[in-house]
Amino acid sequence: MIGATLCRWTMSYFAAALTALAAAESLMAIGYGFPQTGLRAPDTLALVHLVTIGWLSLAMCGALFQFVPVLTSRPLYSDRLPLPALIFLLTGLAALLLGFLRLGGRISMELPFLATGACLLGAGFGLTLLNLGLTLWKARPLQLPARFVAVGLGGLAATALLGIIFALVLDGTAVNDGWLTVSNSGLPIHVIAGFGGWLTLTAAGVSYRLLAMFMLAPDLDRAGGRAGLWLGTLALFVTVAGGVTAICVGSSLGTVLAAATLLALGALTLYGRDILHLYRTRKRRTLELNTRMAGLAFVGLAGAAVLSIMLVMVGSFSDHVDAVVFLVAFGWLTSLVLAKLYKIVAFLTWLECYGPVLGKAPTPRVQDLVTEHRASKWFRLHFGAVWFGTAALLANAPTGFRLAALLMMAATCGIVIQIVRTRRLSNITAALRPRAGAAMPPLLFSTRERS
Repeated sequence: MIGATLCRWTMSYFAAALTALAAAESLMAIGYGFPQTGLRAPDTLALVHLVTIGWLSLAMCGALFQFVPVLTSRPLYSDRLPLPALIFLLTGLAALLLGFLRLGGRISMELPFLATGACLLGAGFGLTLLNLGLTLWKARPLQLPARFVAVGLGGLAATALLGIIFALVLDGTAVNDGWLTVSNSGLPIHVIAGFGGWLTLTAAGVSYRLLAMFMLAPDLDRAGGRAGLWLGTLALFVTVAGGVTAICVGSSLGTVLAAATLLALGALTLYGRDILHLYRTRKRRTLELNTRMAGLAFVGLAGAAVLSIMLVMVGSFSDHVDAVVFLVAFGWLTSLVLAKLYKIVAFLTWLECYGPVLGKAPTPRVQDLVTEHRASKWFRLHFGAVWFGTAALLANAPTGFRLAALLMMAATCGIVIQIVRTRRLSNITAALRPRAGAAMPPLLFSTRERS
């Protein structure tokens, strides 16, 4: 990536996302939302959207603004759109959370918070889709990782549209019969399109490229991976188009989702084979911390799939769907994003500070910007807490879940401190630090457009 464009606002997305993650884990630790309240309770909805939009979606958008140009070998369509998109997303999320607080009776202001939040979030995600979509469109034909991202963006569009409908119905703004019907029964479609389509397919596409880059493994574009992409795309289409159609005509949504699940399991199996191939064919034999932790995230994804199958076989999936969703959100997606952020921040900081003087002055390695033995204990705490939290949900032990959330929050704070140390070049020896008087890289944005 020497000579690649640095997205000025990627660090801002990461900072906002990590703040949302810490806030969500703090709320879970004090007993806010599920399991103290129901899955559809306003408090739970606020907590879920703080995780899915505030944490996962913001982190994913920030990463995509930086790495879609890497996947396509083309510059980002617009360097100016990420900042207004971020502003729309943050203000929209704030309005959405206020709307849920109003629904739960925690605030009494009679304002259309949900409708406002839906419009602002729609604008923010719309700008994101426009920017990334045009970047991908201009880079056709796309390689396999970029095609995964393109389908994931389709999942984002479907998730956002359904979310807007739900928000407008809850706020009393929309009274259309069709929208009311979709709102009453469409929550599973919204959840699957978000976690499975937008977040998982996009994470899969980015992971293909990042794992190959950081492990010095060959880029993959095998028949199995292409088949997995088609199965994942079909699963998303069946879920959204088939699910909405089933709701509108009054047929069985469960049958549609069962078919989509079988397709998704096939896609995950083929994706898992490709990831194992990347690990086996890598040239970097000693794995760095981020890659080892990413491997544990893949274990979380496999664990969520196995747990789902076991619960279906014993007929108790609906009773423990919360544990499955939690494992997907934290054991798979959060774990993968945290592992990759730890490396991405170091990589982008190195590009910003040392890329321009490479070959002209002594420069550290990217790995010299981090101290793995300090960070590894926090990652171990995170994974242990996630699995403990999953077991607590399966055992219907809310106190145990709150303890797990507290441990997760502590782990997140520890990882964030290590990321800040990386960004401030605190781990670099004096001889390799920037020359005297040079400014440190800002925490919240990049100062160089090109490295």
